[in-house]
Amino acid sequence: MNDLLSVFIIAALVTAITTPLAIRLAPLIGAMDVPGDNRRVHGKPIPRLGGVAIYLGIMVSFYRLLPWSEQIFGIVLGGTFLLAIGIYDDIKSLNPRAKLAGQILCALVIFFFSVQIRGMTNLLPVGPHYLIFPTWLSLIVTVFWVVGITNTVNLIDGLDGLAAGIVCIACLSVAYTSAMSGRLGTAYIILAVAGATLGFLLFNFYPAKIFMGDGGSMLLGFMLASVSLVGDTPTKGTTLFATVIPVMILALPIFDTLFAIVRRMVNKKPIMQADKGHLHHRIMAMGFGQRRTVLALYSISAIMGVAGILWSSEMKLEAMALFLVASCLIIIFLGIGIVDAGIEANEKDRSFPVNKEDRS
Repeated sequence: MNDLLSVFIIAALVTAITTPLAIRLAPLIGAMDVPGDNRRVHGKPIPRLGGVAIYLGIMVSFYRLLPWSEQIFGIVLGGTFLLAIGIYDDIKSLNPRAKLAGQILCALVIFFFSVQIRGMTNLLPVGPHYLIFPTWLSLIVTVFWVVGITNTVNLIDGLDGLAAGIVCIACLSVAYTSAMSGRLGTAYIILAVAGATLGFLLFNFYPAKIFMGDGGSMLLGFMLASVSLVGDTPTKGTTLFATVIPVMILALPIFDTLFAIVRRMVNKKPIMQADKGHLHHRIMAMGFGQRRTVLALYSISAIMGVAGILWSSEMKLEAMALFLVASCLIIIFLGIGIVDAGIEANEKDRSFPVNKEDRS
């Protein structure tokens, strides 16, 4: 237990120490988020190099895991490459297809280092308890999982402290379920990610002094997706912990991403085109300020996290009850259906209501 706590503390301290350095470095290399459209809720340029500090916090804390296993080495290699892609995008701006190609490549990297979804528990009353995927199917499912979760975290990064806080809550929940199920390797790695996000949150919560940028958000999503697969073997049947529990815990950003895809398809917009229909935008449009919006979403994420913990403890009825409550809150906030003609039609003319806490 002391080892688990030390990994968390080291990651938090290293990130907290290196984040001010990232703030100073960002303007020198052009890694600045300059407000240029009505989706952004900040009024002045903000450094967006926080992903570097998060990465350093995670990597330094990984010394507790030396010597690295094949799986951990693959995750470090893939995460490093994805961070580099994200930083380049933060400075120069990448084509969405090129960014997606980079994400797929990173998913392939960890697959070939044995970080894979190798099968699933058989839910039918007949047949083997565990269904083993052929290699080609395992590859497709693994890439889809990693790329999907990576983009889910990337899309939720729209307000000060939002993505970092939700990822921290999710990581702590996954770490608890992993430790209780005996998957200490997963718990070590995921606590390093949790500590790094907490250290970064000191500078990223409203009013933010720095953003994590695409480099940070994609790195966190990638780490969550890949680390949850560490130790997955056909004999253990751990796919429950590898996918089901993280999906429950990350239900808020997953819901938001799915609604965004459907909303854009219904409104005949490109799926990759950004808009102001995300969950946090909807809540702010109701008159909430940034701080209260973020805290409301933290609360929903915490409910989802508790639901995941209860599910892993075989308290499935209680878990489903909490999950349904949180899901209803998300649907209510997302609002009134997938198609909100008012928001879509008046998007260019509307601005968010200004709350005292949002004035700078």
